[in-house]
Amino acid sequence: MLVSTLALLKVAYGRFIIGAYNVQNMEQVLAVFRGSLAARAPVIVATVPFARDYAGARMLQAMVRAADEMYPEAVAAMHLDHGDEAHCLDAIQSGFYHSVMIDASHLPFEENISMTRRIVERAHAAGLAVEAELGVVAGQEASHSASTRLALTDPDQAAEFVARTDCDSLAVAIGTSHGAYKFQGEQRLHLDRLAEIQARLPQGFPLVLHGASSVPSDEVARINAAGGKLNPNARGVDPADFARAWPLGVAKINIHTDAHLVWYRVHREHFRDHPENFDFRHPGSIFMEEFEKLIITRSEQLGCAGKLDEVREKIYAAN
Repeated sequence: MLVSTLALLKVAYGRFIIGAYNVQNMEQVLAVFRGSLAARAPVIVATVPFARDYAGARMLQAMVRAADEMYPEAVAAMHLDHGDEAHCLDAIQSGFYHSVMIDASHLPFEENISMTRRIVERAHAAGLAVEAELGVVAGQEASHSASTRLALTDPDQAAEFVARTDCDSLAVAIGTSHGAYKFQGEQRLHLDRLAEIQARLPQGFPLVLHGASSVPSDEVARINAAGGKLNPNARGVDPADFARAWPLGVAKINIHTDAHLVWYRVHREHFRDHPENFDFRHPGSIFMEEFEKLIITRSEQLGCAGKLDEVREKIYAAN
């Protein structure tokens, strides 16, 4: 069942976090829907511009529609992640998405407000919610090369930004970064800054964390043992921090790197152990099973596991 992104975030607020999983092929799409059912958890299916360029927007939409028909008991929303203005407008016009994220965080504050406001006006007229971003989440993003510097979201600017743009959710920078190399040295999540941001925003306004993959050390070790060349010191967000984040207004986190690590590990190990195989379905089937396991684990850590029926009932009651 495909539902409103904003409806999911409102149900989650203050109680748990919903995972948003980026997809760009059939295996990922099927795994996300199967993971929703296996974890009994709602999910957000996200696509980024480069995934739309890779697979084709119509192909991605067709795959998600097919998966929704195959697994009608799953509860999912469709979201465009890290869109520029052109991609957001295209997604709005498609009539398929429930929400779009306009990423103008790399622009000066006033320009970010102006661009976000333009997308909000178009999206709200079409019945879509808008996620915006304020602050710098370091690393490589889908729409631009982000800075490597740490620039936490300013709480006072966040309040002004939300009031002036009328966005529906806000991605904030509290120390996370994109990619596998999130934390080195003394880097950490600044939950104190998160609390300050929440205190200045309207009651119930959902916050989002990007770059929140955990980069499990055992995944990195297995990848390198199978011939990979990842930095063995790579580390991400401690999953224990998720339970500290949802009382502070975080209702959605993006999970992208962890899914890529699973793909990387499964295929390296498979072709190491089965060099005679040239049938892509074998590692593909293993990947879907392993990605589904990841979704179950993350849903438990995010507190949304076992909430599927409750979420469905609340959304029906609201309508």
